[in-house]
Amino acid sequence: MSLSLGQIIELLEGADAADLFAEARRVRERVFGKFVFLRGVVEFSSYCRKQCLYCGLRAANASLARYRLREDQMLDAARMAVDLGMGTVVLQSGEEPDFSSDLLERVTARIKETLGAAVTLSVGDASDEALARFRRAGADRYLLKVETMDASLYAGLRPGDNLEKRLDRLEALRSHGFEVGSGVITGLPGQDAASLARDILALTALQLDMIAVGPLVAHPDTPLAGAPHGSVAVCLRALAILRLLNPLANIPATSALQALAPDGRARGLRAGCNVIMPSLTPQDVRGRYAIYPGKNIDPGIEKNIAGVKSVIRAEGLIPSDAPGPSPRRLHEPGSPPRGAVGHHAAGPA
Repeated sequence: MSLSLGQIIELLEGADAADLFAEARRVRERVFGKFVFLRGVVEFSSYCRKQCLYCGLRAANASLARYRLREDQMLDAARMAVDLGMGTVVLQSGEEPDFSSDLLERVTARIKETLGAAVTLSVGDASDEALARFRRAGADRYLLKVETMDASLYAGLRPGDNLEKRLDRLEALRSHGFEVGSGVITGLPGQDAASLARDILALTALQLDMIAVGPLVAHPDTPLAGAPHGSVAVCLRALAILRLLNPLANIPATSALQALAPDGRARGLRAGCNVIMPSLTPQDVRGRYAIYPGKNIDPGIEKNIAGVKSVIRAEGLIPSDAPGPSPRRLHEPGSPPRGAVGHHAAGPA
């Protein structure tokens, strides 16, 4: 399917999205069936050298109590993810000023050897040498968000960074053999429907394996304190449009949706999402991964996972513990994506 810039703007600004969401669900079911993949996120460090204006982890935020997990804590959290019915472990952090690629390489290899789960990395910019090491250790995927495809907006929100260099890193990830994911924030100051529509077209042109989109959740300890939150409704429309344009992409219902709306995950599923990524970060530090307010504020890990599965089932869908590789990689014209949904549902917990 193709949509013009004008058609996307019209869908983003339309009065009624029921037909859009219904079509997005039909496209998702045609590719993924009723299955929703669960990815367990282990946020292993809240240290960051960047100064992104929208993020609570920014280096200038002196009020944040930082933490860094030990190797055994990371492995314990990964083991819990698999035990609770998740086929993928996501290792995520801020962009560490004293980043140890040795640690991430060891943990990735241990997860692959002892748990058999897929591994996604989300640790920001990394050198080609580090990427090669992570790939040899068994890392399957890499998520590197750009947050906006507008070069001037990007430069203003990410001081010292350059959009073209970030996009070059996405190509570097592809060259190393990773499944590649990226995404944007909706509702950024200075973003309008036309800007977001251009973001959607640019993300689609990248032919990504995973696309993550969430609304801005303004953080009180950042320069965007007091800015209005992003519209949940607009974010959902963007997700549905991306599903239509990228039928083979894994698209999560993000935690930012849940932070702004109690039924955010359910509404994401109704907009065509097929992935949910709950946090498995240890209980004593999980609330300190404060990229935005409301992140990881939940009744406890196991109760949270049980609640996520209940939400999926309430939508008539099936929580899956399959690794859920990119259907874009596996798809053959005229056939369902091999290995993407052919796995038993996650357990009743």
